[in-house]
Amino acid sequence: MIQQRKKIINISIHVAVWVCFFLLPYIFSPLPIDIPENINKHLMVLYIMINIFLLGFYYLNTLWLIPKLLFKSKVFLYLGVVAVFFIAFLYIPKNATHLINGTTKEMIFKQYMEAQIQREILSQDNHKEKARIIDRDLKNKVLIYFPGSFVVFLLILTIGICSKAIGQWIQAERTKEQIVHEQLNTELSFLKSQVNPHFFFNTLNNIYSLAVMQSDKTAPAVLKLSSIMRYMLTEVQEDKTLLENELNHIKNYIELQQERLTDKVKLSFDIQGSTKGKYISPLLFIPFIENAFKYGVSTKDNSEIGIHFIVKENSISLNVLNTIVPHSCQKQQTTGTGINNVKRRLDLLYPNKHCLLVKETDKLFTVNLEINLV
Repeated sequence: MIQQRKKIINISIHVAVWVCFFLLPYIFSPLPIDIPENINKHLMVLYIMINIFLLGFYYLNTLWLIPKLLFKSKVFLYLGVVAVFFIAFLYIPKNATHLINGTTKEMIFKQYMEAQIQREILSQDNHKEKARIIDRDLKNKVLIYFPGSFVVFLLILTIGICSKAIGQWIQAERTKEQIVHEQLNTELSFLKSQVNPHFFFNTLNNIYSLAVMQSDKTAPAVLKLSSIMRYMLTEVQEDKTLLENELNHIKNYIELQQERLTDKVKLSFDIQGSTKGKYISPLLFIPFIENAFKYGVSTKDNSEIGIHFIVKENSISLNVLNTIVPHSCQKQQTTGTGINNVKRRLDLLYPNKHCLLVKETDKLFTVNLEINLV
């Protein structure tokens, strides 16, 4: 339906442009009222023949000659064909007009001479101005438009080449954008598929630890994981998800991680602001939070993890802070997969609409991420 509508609009535009173009000679150079009837008929048919020829040449040029010859680097052959059509333009409309009207060049010239005689008669009757106008118009119409205006032909030729070249450029740009779009979708799908196994690998390790210790927290942990998996199978398949759902997913993850924490770990988590009606691309925050739990938890020394969200009208900010556990320093240097993954996704999904600052000191690892949701 949409394609059919576009086709109708395109045809309507072509018809309107051609009607306006063909009316230009009548608007800027109308036929004089007192022109002889035979010459008037001759000029009318000649205009029609010229227009039909130009119309046919335009579409033949744009639909076949330019794509098959000019755009195929057959420039000289194209110019040769155009030259043939130009010569044909000088003769075919004129001869077709004579054939339709049953006239000859001599007959038209004779009628023109008779009109000049009429002009002289008018002149003798003190109608000099009227005679001058008729004489000027007859010369213009018969002597200039009769063989056809090469300027009009060149104009049609130029318009055809320019329109086709611009159309090809636009099509090439659309194709390029489509290719880039497909590449981005492919890359985003790949990046998203990398997030899921990485996340579940760490979570299953946590549940495995609880099961080995025969903890009564194992069953609730499995339920939490089930909720997280349901989110993964539904929400994250979309380009955007409700911010509220994404933060609930993060909350479930944090509660799951809390099952294995000891009193040595100080955890703070809060969300400030309203999430209602806001959307975000899924799984952008989890890698930073996951990284904090993976490398900031110690069972021997005191450690700290802070996760804070600030939701504003058009943006959301995440601040993650975790203590660097000594035995994980070497591992942390190689844990760039998840963070580099999300960096790439941010560049693709929120170009010039996010600010990410990652800072590492001897004791602390901090992440500050702000995303413009508009």
